[in-house]
Amino acid sequence: MSSTSLTDRKNTAIARGVGMTTQIYAERAENAEIWDKEGRRYIDFAAGIAVLNTGHRHPRVIAAVKEQLEHFTHTCHQVVPYESYVHLAERLNALVPGDFQKKTVFVTTGAEAVENAVKIARAATGRSAVIAFGGGFHGRTFMGMALTGKVVPYKVGFGAMPGDVFHVPFPVELHGVSVDQSLAALKKLFAADVDPQRVAAIILEPVQGEGGFYPAPAAFMKALRELCDQHGILLIADEVQTGFARTGRMFAMDHHEVAADLTTMAKSLAGGFPLAAVTGRAEIMDAPGPGGLGGTYGGNPLGIAAAHAVLDVIADEDLCNRANQLGARLKQRLESLREKVPEIADIRGPGFMNAVEFNDRTTGLPSAEFANRVRLAALDKGLILLTCGIHGNVIRFLAPITIQDEVLGEALDILEASMLEASATR
Repeated sequence: MSSTSLTDRKNTAIARGVGMTTQIYAERAENAEIWDKEGRRYIDFAAGIAVLNTGHRHPRVIAAVKEQLEHFTHTCHQVVPYESYVHLAERLNALVPGDFQKKTVFVTTGAEAVENAVKIARAATGRSAVIAFGGGFHGRTFMGMALTGKVVPYKVGFGAMPGDVFHVPFPVELHGVSVDQSLAALKKLFAADVDPQRVAAIILEPVQGEGGFYPAPAAFMKALRELCDQHGILLIADEVQTGFARTGRMFAMDHHEVAADLTTMAKSLAGGFPLAAVTGRAEIMDAPGPGGLGGTYGGNPLGIAAAHAVLDVIADEDLCNRANQLGARLKQRLESLREKVPEIADIRGPGFMNAVEFNDRTTGLPSAEFANRVRLAALDKGLILLTCGIHGNVIRFLAPITIQDEVLGEALDILEASMLEASATR
């Protein structure tokens, strides 16, 4: 069946709010490669939006899920618990940054993890307000939308957002917002809009995902920690996209000298199976009463089994070090193109969580049109890329950290050709 006929069926059967970046219909996938229904091969630099750090169908992940299938697929941990859930919580408690006792709860999606982190913070502090940052992305549920710092397409048309959510600018020097300016905006917020004694939590991504892959400066994270401690506010690190070796450390917060009180995670936790978690200080995590946290599918045994395998693969295949090597190779290739592609405004990102930002060569303004030209040229050549950023002018790179060297080399050749082609088309 052709992609065109499938697209016609999709348009008839599926709500248009479910956007599609490509018209590729997957037939099979292996590590960093996808083959569509028509047999065409693509190199996958999207990885299900940072879900497949260990690649499509890693043999150890598949084996773990197959073994679990032979035992049971669902009991609901809140009804009939199982040891693998407990053991995974123990592993995350040990891995998540922070030199303090921790506890964990498992849910199903990143947005659900964020929702529960806010619930836990409110229960623990007795406060209601939450502060987030412009450009941040925290999900498509109502609280997730309220926290997200981008209107289109995430908030537009959905009515009033939940109250007691406030935003301040995220520090991005490239766009004229310094660390001092962002901190000043926070202090102004406390003076003009919300008493800090009413703030339960400040939430941020250590590296903004949808917002453009901007890393939080170390000085900013340190100042936030001090500000939270001063006012009794909890710090939530949204590691949904940054976690599990993507930034060259197990978690992006491992790059900082301070730790969050609560950490949300999902995406690459279970190598393609739906699983999310909140891990945090034990006394904070215990604030909600029994029944206040959970969900029917939270901590599904298949996802739990996959997650154990993912953690083993990251350790045994040294994927943190591998991420640093791959990211250095990618950024070196991009740097070599600066003179040939004057639209390049910035190249950034820790580990293998990298991005290139484009501006119009004449006006110097962010150019979503150029980024999309690169994306489409690459897709035509067999490389799947994703754009991001509040201006849509950033291409982010999320290839599996397990990508073979030769496949990466092929992808970089396609990327270079696509950028040169886009720059020549004016």
